Parts: sequence; structure tokens; C-alpha cells
Amino acid sequence: MRSSRLAATALLAIVATLVLAGCSRIVVMDPADDSNNPSCADVIVRLPDTLQGLDRRETNAQATGAWGDPTAVLLRCGVEVPAASTLECENVDGIDWLLEPGEGGTRTFTSFGRDPAIDVVIDADVVAPGRVLSDLSSMVGFTPTNGLSCS
Repeated sequence: MRSSRLAATALLAIVATLVLAGCSRIVVMDPADDSNNPSCADVIVRLPDTLQGLDRRETNAQATGAWGDPTAVLLRCGVEVPAASTLECENVDGIDWLLEPGEGGTRTFTSFGRDPAIDVVIDADVVAPGRVLSDLSSMVGFTPTNGLSCS
């Protein structure tokens, strides 16, 4: 009886190890101030499982998304809505984006003319920002416009 219990315990330990080995770490993020905006939910439920060949990862914060291991793309919905800006602004598939260069190859793009606003941080050394923004444009299009635009 004791050997059966030990065998069962050993089997459970092996199964648990295999299950945990298949899990990637949760990406730790802070939710944006307006992350509970219903329009963020419209975006988040439509996020793709893969983005430019990067698998989506689990995050710990509401209205967020992450892709790649190590993470190369981060998305947060409900960030502060930008007003007029001197930042470079470009339109990708009908969505206006403000560009803020970061450290190394990192670029932060913030949807412009939309409320709630969405930040997408992209490691340009890993993926092409234009392609990532193009892939996300249809989802970001579920946020209402606020009358502002790049032009």
C-alpha cells in the first residue's frame, strides 16, 4: 500500500513538472488608469494569439497584452488620451499613432484621436513596428474616435 502511494506521489510530481515546464512566465504590467473602460474590453477580446510570429503571453493586469519570449510587444489600453502633440504622428491602416522613441530599439506608439487611448511598446530590433501596428489596427478601431487626427 505504501509503495502504491509513493508511486502515485512520484507520478503526480512528474506530471506537475511537465505541466509547469510548458507554462511561460506571466508578464508583469501595470494597468492604465482607464483600463476598466468598456471599449478596452472590445479591444482586448480581439487580440491575436500570435503577432508577427510572436506568441501571446499571459499578463497580470487588466486591458493589457504581451507577445514574445522575451517580450517584444506590450499593449496597454486606457492610457491618458493625448491632446495636440509635437511628436511624430503617422497613420497605419486608418489608425493614427504618435511615436515616442525609447531606449535602444524600443518605440512607444500611442493611438491618437481615440478614447480610450492605447500604448503599444515595440522592440524594433525584434519586429517591424509598422507590421505590428498594422496587425493591431483592426482591434484598435473598436475604440471611439474623439475628433483629433494627425493631419
